[in-house]
Amino acid sequence: MKNKLNELDSKTWLKFQKSWFVHNPPPRKPGVLVHPAKFPETMAQEFIEFFTRGGETILDPMAGTGSALVAALRAGRNSYGIELNPKYAEIARQIVAEERLSLGNSVEGLLSNVITGDATRALDYGLPTIDYVLTSPPYWDMLHARGAGTQKKRRTSTELDVFYSDDPNDVGNLGDYEEFLAKLVAIYSGLKTLLREKAYLTIIVKNVKKGGRIYPLAWDLGRELGKVYTLKDEKIWLQDNQHLAPYGLGSAWVSNTFHHYCLQFRNE
Repeated sequence: MKNKLNELDSKTWLKFQKSWFVHNPPPRKPGVLVHPAKFPETMAQEFIEFFTRGGETILDPMAGTGSALVAALRAGRNSYGIELNPKYAEIARQIVAEERLSLGNSVEGLLSNVITGDATRALDYGLPTIDYVLTSPPYWDMLHARGAGTQKKRRTSTELDVFYSDDPNDVGNLGDYEEFLAKLVAIYSGLKTLLREKAYLTIIVKNVKKGGRIYPLAWDLGRELGKVYTLKDEKIWLQDNQHLAPYGLGSAWVSNTFHHYCLQFRNE
């Protein structure tokens, strides 16, 4: 039977279909460490190689420091990234340029463009038809939460950013959850006309704990975007190398959350 989706052998295909996986990212390079949150290129490449074929085109509308674009180059795919913060966009260009040099002739002819712009205006940037969208949004405004352990460490450094930007158009700065959710859904819904028919969109996200309760961001995105695309499935990304903290010890249930949801939508 002809494989119309990707170029993987049957064994690799079946392994990827498992609904959960453990991936502990390698240490981040100094150039991208300034960014307060990113998903690893090694993991992104696995998704790109499953949902596309060589030479096809992927898009990350919230590109950060370019993880998806680097992964696309390694996989032999064209890529576009939209990034609101000019500093991160420039870092992404540098990282992508370095990756192209390291890969040499194998990536000759492939496009990897970083656009400094707003994902809400994706249709204004002259993008071609997209074969796959891979992205991870801000997890609401959780980077602004002063109690987060990782944020405490970053606040002691003058070189590391604590949150994405001060831009009012940055959805990660919205304090109202329903407004944040609505704008996020609008951004991803707006990509529908760019996305090839039957192409996939993967969103890496997690539910958010704030003020003593959980906001089911992953589930809400699945419900709302499922009205625009077909929600096909989920994969759960587990990290088992994180340190446990005694949240609520002796008084209340507060979990150590070391998993993310990789939601798979299809443009049907």
